[in-house]
Amino acid sequence: MKFWHTIKDYVFIILAVVLIRSFLVTPAVVDGGSMDTTLADGQVVFINKLAYKIGDIERFDIVVLKEENDKIIKRVIGLPNETIEYKDNVLYINGEKVTTNLKFKYTENFKATTGSNEYFVLGDNRPLSKDSRMVGNFTKKDFVGRVNFRIWPFNKFGTIDK
Repeated sequence: MKFWHTIKDYVFIILAVVLIRSFLVTPAVVDGGSMDTTLADGQVVFINKLAYKIGDIERFDIVVLKEENDKIIKRVIGLPNETIEYKDNVLYINGEKVTTNLKFKYTENFKATTGSNEYFVLGDNRPLSKDSRMVGNFTKKDFVGRVNFRIWPFNKFGTIDK
């Protein structure tokens, strides 16, 4: 009984950390330059795993997705049942011009569509990004979570604007 009294606080702390990492948030390291300049290679972010269990996926969310045997970080551009087109580096959704304050690398012209449960994602550094243009659309089950908080480097610590 004395042994349990000595270790019970540590057991509860370990249990809390495991539960939080499994179901709420987990850290991840950005691997590669496909999200430059928003997220750089080697930066550490939190993945909010609960975000899409209780809320909707929104345009321009930064997300972590399962892609084959890997996890990738991209930005949601197209929502279900949309036609996504980039023409002269301008985004059009269902024929309507979309304006944003976000800065992306130049995007070559293309046109794509999404189905009823499909999302179209791109990296912010379009020339270097392996994204929906190459691997196709993603479904909600492919989403691991939303990225909206950076913890490393410390000079960029805080929320990430979308």
